[in-house]
Amino acid sequence: MIKISQPKLGEEEISAVRAVLESGNLAGGPVVKELEATFARDVSGTSEAVAVNSGTAALHLALLAHDIGPGDEVITSPFTFQSPANMVLATGARPVFVDVGEDGNLVPSLIEAAITAKTRAIMPVHLFGRICDMPAICHLAEQHGLAMIEDAAQAHGASIGGRSAGSFGTGCFSFYATKNVTAGEGGIVTTNDSALAKRIARLRSHGEDERYHSVELGFNYRMTDIAAAIALVQLKKLTALNDQRRRNAEFLTAHLRGVAVPAAPAEPNAHVWHQYTIRAAAGRDDLFKWLRDRDIESGIYYPRPLPDHKLYQDLGFTSSNLPVARQLAAESISLPVNPGLSQADLDQIIQAVNAWAASHAPVGR
Repeated sequence: MIKISQPKLGEEEISAVRAVLESGNLAGGPVVKELEATFARDVSGTSEAVAVNSGTAALHLALLAHDIGPGDEVITSPFTFQSPANMVLATGARPVFVDVGEDGNLVPSLIEAAITAKTRAIMPVHLFGRICDMPAICHLAEQHGLAMIEDAAQAHGASIGGRSAGSFGTGCFSFYATKNVTAGEGGIVTTNDSALAKRIARLRSHGEDERYHSVELGFNYRMTDIAAAIALVQLKKLTALNDQRRRNAEFLTAHLRGVAVPAAPAEPNAHVWHQYTIRAAAGRDDLFKWLRDRDIESGIYYPRPLPDHKLYQDLGFTSSNLPVARQLAAESISLPVNPGLSQADLDQIIQAVNAWAASHAPVGR
């Protein structure tokens, strides 16, 4: 089976974990601190990084650190995983969904139209590894005095105009098993605001300003040194891994036929190809089964816009005003693009997709 995700882990990661186990410092020790310093340095334009135990925790703490809460609104994407909107709900605030463009990312003009007196933050999601139009979105945030919280979980290493994803405001990253850099699980928050970083660090450990002294309500969102050790090794490989993803994506785009392939960005580094997502206007689910029957794993990210989840329907949300998100949810399917693919794997993927497209071509085409 050709896998949709294939983390590249080896002896270096094993040795790093072994060193942590032998040290006896398993949680919140020197390796976590080293990861934070390294990450802040690697994400150009940031000075602080706070490690946590998941990307979801990163989003939650970023919102709380910006004092987002009941009565507030946060503008975000309807076409992504549940974490960003769910964490808005977790603070007591309300997500406001605006439609996305054909690339799956938020449209700045639609963000502007959705800003109200209750809006406190904009939370763009860099979908599938492609960074949003951050100069335009940041301009809106500055113009209206809004917090900028980036969900950069899928865009580690992406940049636009020389600035890294996660450096335009408060950046939230994930080290989940499928991400471009993995630790199995984990997350990190980036910022240039030292006071904000200090508060996030406090919130991740039960709101303690010192051991056994909580000054506000917090959580156990601490990262282990085991996860940090894996992430540190993976960080050294990120550029090479992203470059391979880019080469794989370019090869797929050059050879796929009969399906809508993702457009290449104007700046090559603006996309790190966390997913290679095509569109099949008719029979997307049939293509999924076709590929599975040929030992090719694919992914449907995401089968419905967030307002169509029961959780959000029960809260009165609807996707009726989100035509592009609805269309993408109906047509999108992601093909393997991970750096572990061989040339034979890529050829097999192309052959399978092209054969399916040919068999589904309209009569007379």
